[in-house]
Amino acid sequence: MDRPNLIELVQFRTANEQDLGALEWDGEYIHFRRLYRQIYQNVCAGKALIWVAEMLEGGLIGQLFVQLSSNRTELADGEVRAYIYGFRIKPPFRRQGLGSRILQAAEQDLIERQYIYATLNVGRDNPLALRFYQRYGYQVVGTEPGRWSFVDHLGNQQEVLEPAWRMQKKLSADVNNLLD
Repeated sequence: MDRPNLIELVQFRTANEQDLGALEWDGEYIHFRRLYRQIYQNVCAGKALIWVAEMLEGGLIGQLFVQLSSNRTELADGEVRAYIYGFRIKPPFRRQGLGSRILQAAEQDLIERQYIYATLNVGRDNPLALRFYQRYGYQVVGTEPGRWSFVDHLGNQQEVLEPAWRMQKKLSADVNNLLD
């Protein structure tokens, strides 16, 4: 009997409010609890999306956030350009096509919403992610200082410095052909 491919055991879907706790990945990302709640409020307001990869037997194993509109219009302007961020797959499930599939789902959704460009930032210290995005048509278009802040689950302001490459891709109705 053939063993099922991991992709066949995973559902790719937009998140709901009940998924917020699971985005903390068993406490590893608990410090983002308030940030996740804020992002979900943007989902409810039509300004963002949260995509998840979920094992059919239960449990989130991947996530990808999309900002549809932002006060930083070079990232997301609500009409032409959307910003992808917070993209991660749990380590035991990497290199099995899940990242490609969740990215494909998000890009296809953006095409259906008539967005033309997807933007993202990738850490300058993450060459594997840089190559991943380049393989799927993203091109470096600039740099990003990577300074941002958030309030953690304990109410403390956290400052983050993540210098990054800004990348962009012109979306196409042929996105499925590019990622298969």
